Amino acid sequence: MSYTAIQVENLTKQYILRHQQVGSYTALRDVLVDKVKSYAKGKFTSQTKETFLALDDVSFSIQSGDRVGIIGRNGAGKSTLLKVLSRIVAPTKGRVTLDGRIASLLEVGTGFHPELSGRENIYLNGAILGMSRAEIDRKFDEIVAFAEVERFLDTPVKRYSSGMYVRLAFAVAAHLEPEILIVDEVLAVGDAAFQKKCLGRMKEVAGEGRTVIFVSHNMEAVQKLCNTGILLHKGKLVKEGTMDSVIKAYLEQNASAQSIFEIEKPADAAERAGYAERVIIRNADESVTAEVPVASPFMVDVEFIIQRELDHFIVGAGIMTMMELPFRTAWSLPERIKPGKYRIRFHFDDVHLAPGMYKLIIGLSNHESSFHFIDNFVYFDISEAVGAKLDERVVNLRSGLIFNQVKTELISL
Repeated sequence: MSYTAIQVENLTKQYILRHQQVGSYTALRDVLVDKVKSYAKGKFTSQTKETFLALDDVSFSIQSGDRVGIIGRNGAGKSTLLKVLSRIVAPTKGRVTLDGRIASLLEVGTGFHPELSGRENIYLNGAILGMSRAEIDRKFDEIVAFAEVERFLDTPVKRYSSGMYVRLAFAVAAHLEPEILIVDEVLAVGDAAFQKKCLGRMKEVAGEGRTVIFVSHNMEAVQKLCNTGILLHKGKLVKEGTMDSVIKAYLEQNASAQSIFEIEKPADAAERAGYAERVIIRNADESVTAEVPVASPFMVDVEFIIQRELDHFIVGAGIMTMMELPFRTAWSLPERIKPGKYRIRFHFDDVHLAPGMYKLIIGLSNHESSFHFIDNFVYFDISEAVGAKLDERVVNLRSGLIFNQVKTELISL
């Protein structure tokens, strides 16, 4: 039977940031004199500190057995939230209610004493979690086998590599039967095989009715493991729901659909064979747009500079979903091209994209090399058109692409 494992109410965590003046050395004498002067004026003022809200009035609840992914950009408040949930730091305001024993893996070596051996740290961590020696004995061999540190079990962990540290730390946290398991981005330290094994273990833990909270920038891993998600942005909770919907909101958070994209000139432009200057999205009538009606043809113009004569010059335009799912890329026909300014137009006439935001990948190359590649800048929307007759291939797609031949035109500007 499910119950509320974690209840967070109006959680706020405030820090004081202190700034040192740049370009000058401040001696202790100067600090003391400044303080005396400030008090002499009847008040103390400082221009060297400010308040920072790492968490700002965050509220949510998590049910037992949930696998929750917490995502957001660097500085969003994810690690601070986990530290509060793990009772490492106290909140400034608000309340956190936990129902069950909690195990946290927030950084390499969390809870380990460097002078103790791996064996001793397993028992130490188990005792911290409130487990009896008999319970730890029962799980001991399983922990050691999972961590793959049998040869170094009686070696002080201060001599472990970061990979060994994290393998043992995760094995302890995941096998000593906590009701709530919290894992931060620390799994990125391990190799791919170990990460896969950890994800499998976390699924097992959740399958046993226990709660897993997972923080990662790896959207594929979060999507595979978690059934619900929380999106944080600048300390605020901005989205809560299914993991797919939260990931979609996160990816779209930093992408905006536009009709014209001005490409920043590369710093080493003079050394390149050429570079793209603009990408323009157009409707079938050639009007610029950031929003293409579903099931409608559209065009993509790429304007670029060529700085030396090239053989076998081609431009590629690929379409990807916001989940980084790649599809077939359209290529222009190989051309012998002279220096100058050009535009190439891609006609996507028989394209069937499901509604949503998509990303364009643009590449300029010839048979020698790729000399300008743009992969995280150009976005456009496919919008639901009222009364549109949708091909069944669109209706049955959550997000995806089917298209036949793409026509291209090269024009000298």
